[in-house]
Amino acid sequence: MTHLRLVKSVLGQAFRLLPCAAWLPELRNWATLRGDMVAGISVAMVMIPQAMAYAELAGLAPVFGLYAASLPPVVAAFFGSSRQLSTGPVAMAALISVATVAPLAPPGSDAFITYSITLALMVGLIRLALGFLRLGMLVNLLSAPVVAGFTSAAALIIVTSQLHHLLGVPAALGSRGSGFHFAGVWQVLESAAERVHEPTVAMGLLAVVVILALGRWVPQAPAVLVAVMLTTALSWLLAFEGNIVGEVPGGLPSLQLPAIDGAAVPNLVVGALTITLIGLLEAMSIAKTIATGTKQRLDINQELVGQGLANVAGSFLQSFVVSGSFSRSAINLASGARTGFSSAVTSLAVIVTLLFLTPLLFHLPQTTLAAIIATAVLGFLRVEPLRTAWRASRADGVIAVITFAATLLLAPRLHLGVGIGVALSLTAYLYRSMRPRVVYLSRHADGTLRDADAHGLALDQRIAILRFDGRLYFGDSGYFEEKVLEVVTRLPELRYLVIDAGSINQVDASGELTLRQVVERLRGADIDVFFTRAKPQFVDVLERTGAIEAIGRDHFFAWNQHALEYLWDQMEPTYRARCPLNVATPHVAAGTWNI
Repeated sequence: MTHLRLVKSVLGQAFRLLPCAAWLPELRNWATLRGDMVAGISVAMVMIPQAMAYAELAGLAPVFGLYAASLPPVVAAFFGSSRQLSTGPVAMAALISVATVAPLAPPGSDAFITYSITLALMVGLIRLALGFLRLGMLVNLLSAPVVAGFTSAAALIIVTSQLHHLLGVPAALGSRGSGFHFAGVWQVLESAAERVHEPTVAMGLLAVVVILALGRWVPQAPAVLVAVMLTTALSWLLAFEGNIVGEVPGGLPSLQLPAIDGAAVPNLVVGALTITLIGLLEAMSIAKTIATGTKQRLDINQELVGQGLANVAGSFLQSFVVSGSFSRSAINLASGARTGFSSAVTSLAVIVTLLFLTPLLFHLPQTTLAAIIATAVLGFLRVEPLRTAWRASRADGVIAVITFAATLLLAPRLHLGVGIGVALSLTAYLYRSMRPRVVYLSRHADGTLRDADAHGLALDQRIAILRFDGRLYFGDSGYFEEKVLEVVTRLPELRYLVIDAGSINQVDASGELTLRQVVERLRGADIDVFFTRAKPQFVDVLERTGAIEAIGRDHFFAWNQHALEYLWDQMEPTYRARCPLNVATPHVAAGTWNI
């Protein structure tokens, strides 16, 4: 009996550590429970047709989309940190999945299915590992310009990949394999120029119009479900001659261990990492948007665990990769979801569909699924983020454009587009960090000390204040030394150098050594060095290494003005009155104030 109580106690403690333990008691409130049930059903009405469409995008039969929409949503909700994040098949993950697996096996083959499921398992394990190791910050490797460029290009690739379904022409050979995506698109357009299948085009246009029209004028209506029901009914009534989904196997997927081909795993790793980063960034962006309105606390590492477990659990039920969906999460929130139980309701609705409703999907036109995919990613085709990146920084704008172009040109090798973008971002960051901004300060007309060169201010010839806007580490310590010694060349009569250290947040061993050497060299040239506004972490390093004694504790001041007052006292009484660090003085070459 004692052992039983101990087991119950341990299980109880473990349960309380789960995120769902915080909201499960709230389901006793009928309003909360009702809101979750309504939201769960509302999401399911969109999830079911979208899941089938994204399975097609991933190169799989539509039923695999239903498998991916069955268990993963509830697992992610119970173990993730966001209550309203809706997890399931999404366009980006499906596109990267097919791009990763297609070079290894023909889409639709048994090997292709096996590799797609294995990829989901790998994505899940990677996300779990990152979550447990609390490495969620790795998502920051994807900068905003890279994401903007990649998502816009990926959306264009997704839309063009559905052209053969929308036009009723054969798919291009090799369009999903090792060939280039847009070479396949050109083949499709050539086929369409000869002849399109008019009933297919009409049905696809009808689906697009219904989805977009209802989305704009009746946003509360399940536009995707209405389009599916309408086109399926017309397909049956009119004996539609285009491609239809056909028989969708009913019943739940069998529980089985994913068949792992060791030889294929190395070829799937890059795709798994790409999906992990892109999917996590997308999921956290959605979750943060929701949390802003609901005042939830988000934990990126816990979300990694939830998303990871969803993919691992799904792989045992023949699911391909899943992630957070922006559109379905928005529906979930707008429909009144208050807890993760809404996702459990969504999963239940999908299971009911698998058990009883799959025969109704027989006459669903393939072009409708293509229309669902195309309309779902239209929101990702945005030029404004690229313009914003360009306005913020020319380097960021170039990175965004190059990422966009590389993703398009190298498709279906999408990981190369992301890799090029990440490499460029890291290179640009490294360059910027190795050459931080260094400015000379002088007195401005408003009484403050400002960038002398930017505002056309004269420099004092005997006292200089230099502000270094960056860390002092091995990467930029040489640049720091170069800029400090440059002062001597610029101001030959210099006697005192004040280094404004207010922007120096970190000093490593190389930076500390450089600091000592610079002070020694300048003092050897009869130029004394002082420091102002030094932060605790800066001073702590100098304390631990003894550098603060070598420099002199009396050479550190809290503010620039304090240092100036001290230095003026060391000079002739009349010097202060004419010093450009005390009296605003325009540079002779500037002629006028430049404010």
